[in-house]
Amino acid sequence: MSMDSALQTFFAEADELLDYMESALLRLEQGQADSETLNEIFRAAHTIKGSAGLFGLHSIVGFTHFVENVLDKARAGDIVIDAGLQGLMLHCKDHILTLLNDVKAGRETSHDTMHKGEELLQQLQPWLAGEVIALQEPADQSRTSQADSDRDSGAWHISLRLSPDVLQNGMDPLSFFRFLSGIGDIVQLATLADGLPQTMEEFDPEILYLGFEIDLVTDQDRAAIEEAFCFVQDGSDIRILPPTAKVSEYINLIQSLPESNQKLGEILIKSGVLTQANLDSALDEQTVQAASQSSPQMLGEILTGKQSVPREVVDAALDKQKKLKERPAQESRFVRVDAEKLDNLINLIGELVISRQRVDLLAAQTEHGPLLDAVASLGGFTEHIRDAALTLRMVPIGDTFQRFRRLVRDTAAELGKSIELKIRGAETELDRSMVEKLTDPLTHIVRNAIDHGIEAQAVRTGRGKSATGTLCLSAYHDAGIIVIEVSDDGGGLDLQRIRQKAVANGLIEDTANLSNHDLSQLIFHPGLSTAEKVTDLSGRGVGMDVVKRNIDSLQGSVDVDSVPGEGTRLRIRLPLTLAIIDGFHVASRNTHFIIPQNTVLECMDLDALTQDQGRECVNLRGEQIPFIRLSKIFALPEREQVLDVVREKLVVVQFGETRSGIVVEDLFGEVQTVVKPLSPIFQALQGVGGSSLLGTGDIAFILDVPQLIELAVRVEDRLSRATVRSTAKEK
Repeated sequence: MSMDSALQTFFAEADELLDYMESALLRLEQGQADSETLNEIFRAAHTIKGSAGLFGLHSIVGFTHFVENVLDKARAGDIVIDAGLQGLMLHCKDHILTLLNDVKAGRETSHDTMHKGEELLQQLQPWLAGEVIALQEPADQSRTSQADSDRDSGAWHISLRLSPDVLQNGMDPLSFFRFLSGIGDIVQLATLADGLPQTMEEFDPEILYLGFEIDLVTDQDRAAIEEAFCFVQDGSDIRILPPTAKVSEYINLIQSLPESNQKLGEILIKSGVLTQANLDSALDEQTVQAASQSSPQMLGEILTGKQSVPREVVDAALDKQKKLKERPAQESRFVRVDAEKLDNLINLIGELVISRQRVDLLAAQTEHGPLLDAVASLGGFTEHIRDAALTLRMVPIGDTFQRFRRLVRDTAAELGKSIELKIRGAETELDRSMVEKLTDPLTHIVRNAIDHGIEAQAVRTGRGKSATGTLCLSAYHDAGIIVIEVSDDGGGLDLQRIRQKAVANGLIEDTANLSNHDLSQLIFHPGLSTAEKVTDLSGRGVGMDVVKRNIDSLQGSVDVDSVPGEGTRLRIRLPLTLAIIDGFHVASRNTHFIIPQNTVLECMDLDALTQDQGRECVNLRGEQIPFIRLSKIFALPEREQVLDVVREKLVVVQFGETRSGIVVEDLFGEVQTVVKPLSPIFQALQGVGGSSLLGTGDIAFILDVPQLIELAVRVEDRLSRATVRSTAKEK
């Protein structure tokens, strides 16, 4: 793997770990302060720190180190993560994300960001006081005579025997000491002269005869210390022993590692007590022994014999490995795949679907029985491949919902409200591309629910409600579509105030007679806001119109139900995917259209139904159904030659609770449709959500059913009011 690929993998894993870290911290707020939750938070910070160190991202390593230390104290039971510390740790997580984003963008960390990090570390001081004082304690004259005491209290011991030709290679041993002084405090340095020749005649000034014993107090890990000697590993004998005080920490860390099938060396590396270079050296020695001895040493014996790892740590790792081997082996259930590769697969399958339609047409023209059977079988396999590929893009919406726990917490705290977030249907799956586009609309809706919907605690108690408001995010499948609901138990919409604002803004006339449902839909008009004053959260009349525009772009719909004093519910309806859909092929005046199959209820001749005079409406089994003609809506040109009488057909469609009719001239039946985006020149075209290529090579427009239903209802309502006014004048 190239360094760039490895770095991109680190970015992806760090993003996931930070999400896990935030989710676990929010669970602490709900009283789930169990050891596993604390371990999960600690492992996330520790892994990010270790991986960042591999890439030399010192700003991330340095800051995360202190966060990790606080979490380690919490795991050990030395401190309790109360509400104050929990909020501070969330801000620390945000700061790590900011540092990570700076690295992603290839920019230098700004002064403001650095200052923010310093402020957070100062706020962590009460939980780090003992450690910081120990690290900043000035050196004194007694340190040399108390080397053993220092080692027990937290000093690394480095036994250094450099290669004799190190001077000939241009290396200065003093440079190693300067490097070590930069990452810590050398509390003892002993020079060993036992390698000096007995006589001056044997002395060579280009040969290094000296050895060194060093005690180093530092907060860095073993890898950082070994970095000082990365250019002199060959031919040198370098032994690094961790502080006695750290042995228990390594053992605890090994015990907290996630359960997986790991080798001894992997466990020791992940715990930080061993580096890859140490492990490779020990494995090489084991290989040499195996070639020359009948009973080579075990890896643990070699590591302890070379004084690379304390015996207690090796024993803890062997115990961990033994427990893992006793568990039944489980294969990994997940494979990380680049999203671009997945999208490319979907595109290729889309082309396969189009080619299959063309093969169907050509085979039908031959009327060759065996060929038709083979093509039918191919069509079945194509559908299975299509469905399997689309499921790869389906992701549970619960991950998106979980992100709002932090938003609800912070926004509620900012407004001085107490709000509980409930999540239902987190396992409901939706196309990944749609989930990404849902984040902004849901953010607007949730913010409005917190700011406008749920009342202040004093108001709620005065109305006989619980002081803590409830906000619920839910998702479920309904007739081939996904429904996402955001509901609250707040004060509901002030319909009278909405009406006043709409009249003041010229959206409706003062004499307009609108139902409560129609009044509530006015909140989606641009510039309409009922907020008393403009704040950072609301009051500018933008947000809900953006919500509707974004949902429309996904070929969905959004409506709102509200009961004054009881709460508000916003309901978003979306297709499951926008890539490949089952459609119903129709045509009007030689122009082809595709209606999403999951919205089609039935088809019939329009002439067989009773139409109301002067209205775009039919009576279907006692129910009044408004309809629109595609030829009229899209101003389609007349046919050049009409040999037969054209009988109009009515396709009854439904989205949500609303039904409507679409009038066309030709019905061709069901077809698999590959959705292609429209050219920018058609983006303003209402009622069309995309395009598709048919097997015949013709272009078909994919109808946006929610928009067409809304248009049909609006046209019928206008015609109905005109009929009422005309009747009133005649009387």
